[in-house]
Amino acid sequence: MTNYKERLKHINTFIFDYDGVLTNGIIVLQHEGEPLRTANVKDGYALQLLVKKGYRVAIISGGKSNSLRNRFSALSITDIFLGVMNKLEVYREYISTNKLNPEQVLFMGDDIPDYEVMQEAGMSACPSDASEEIKSVAQYISHFKGGEGCVRDIIEQVLKVQGKWMNDDAYEW
Repeated sequence: MTNYKERLKHINTFIFDYDGVLTNGIIVLQHEGEPLRTANVKDGYALQLLVKKGYRVAIISGGKSNSLRNRFSALSITDIFLGVMNKLEVYREYISTNKLNPEQVLFMGDDIPDYEVMQEAGMSACPSDASEEIKSVAQYISHFKGGEGCVRDIIEQVLKVQGKWMNDDAYEW
């Protein structure tokens, strides 16, 4: 098997699940039923930096709250797929529409709905608290939990391997 760092050299597209990856997976429901989630600022910084550097970034999530769309809009992420029941179908359509080779795509997920996509993506990663089934197919398991920097971890590794970390634009937010 290829060393995971070798795979990082070819990544130009990042696709993330939301709940359990960009959040800790805990949803607090307000009395109106609207869910509250927490987001990690370091993950957010790394995501907006990817967009600035010209990488393709997408979110595929079963969640469908307006707060999710607002969060991604603030980070300049436009490829947002919410309320998704079949992530593999959306993934395949996305890579086809954008004429991507799976080897260029990194997918990070944490639970069973992400399993099939993780098997098809060129690089699959997960947080340290992902389900055992997901860990069994991940090519990289972050040392960080979901919502606690796992997204920043994998983004930083890709940018470092590609020589694009800590360039002049890294200081702008």
